[in-house]
Amino acid sequence: MKKIPLFDAHCDCVSRFQANAGDTLAKSSGHLDLGRVSGFAPYAQFFALFADSASQGPAMWERYLALLKRFRREVDTCSDRVAHCRTAEEACLAGEQGKIAAFLSVEGGELLDCDPEKLDIAYADGVRAVNVTWNHANALSGSHKDRPEQGLTQQGVRFVRRMRELGILIDVSHISDPGFWGVLEYAPGPVIATHSNARSVFFHTRNLTDEQITAIIENRGVIGLNLFVDFMGTQPTSVETVVAHLEHMLELGGENTVALGGDWDGAEPLVGGFNDISDWRVFYEELLRRNYSEELIQKLFYFNMMRIVREVCST
Repeated sequence: MKKIPLFDAHCDCVSRFQANAGDTLAKSSGHLDLGRVSGFAPYAQFFALFADSASQGPAMWERYLALLKRFRREVDTCSDRVAHCRTAEEACLAGEQGKIAAFLSVEGGELLDCDPEKLDIAYADGVRAVNVTWNHANALSGSHKDRPEQGLTQQGVRFVRRMRELGILIDVSHISDPGFWGVLEYAPGPVIATHSNARSVFFHTRNLTDEQITAIIENRGVIGLNLFVDFMGTQPTSVETVVAHLEHMLELGGENTVALGGDWDGAEPLVGGFNDISDWRVFYEELLRRNYSEELIQKLFYFNMMRIVREVCST
């Protein structure tokens, strides 16, 4: 079977591994493990560190450190098949060695205490993308769900500017609409929406407006299609639902912008026809059936994400 290049922009597997003692990167009962990605090569994946600030437990910075430790443990345990990568060059080398390129992200600035100085520590840890918010508003901005009228605070401006200086990708999935525009105003340049869809195809505040999609395109950013049913469409959903969001973004000029961000182990249920990450092959075959060019499919599946990593994450 032909192997498919894949660079998926978002999964929450590390949190799953922490919560479920029997789940590991080698073998998991969730959406993603080494067996289920064996059909993709080269394969790169952003692994998000995530914890819900509303849940009881240790302070958020302590949770960040625990999740980071778990990520490193999984990579070390599978070091013959996985490499923690920080740049496109490291990812290409991993691919040449037959290894997965594992990139690290943080979902929600609260895991870093919304502290611009802690960004420097996270960068040294190998973090190369950070969501400004998750679903809860924080000291940086409102979210799509909590204080959606609030944009970037002064602390948020300092935070995103420091991300830009370091070469950390600014992830605008989950942020409020005013927060989105604040990022582009105060930290101009390419941004990513690692797991977001098109609001005009299906209305949800987690999805992007046409104006936001166009702004990401114009700033050479990237948008990863999210497979969570609630963001995709009314039931029943299918691979055709995913195609609808893709085609709308392409109509807006997104050939070099649209990518994949399945939200593996972070969303349930998934679009009909998708059970785990191996089902990106179903989507690939559907696009071939629809006479999408191989060049366009490979941009969607791999090269658009790799391009922005190459341009932003230089060290």
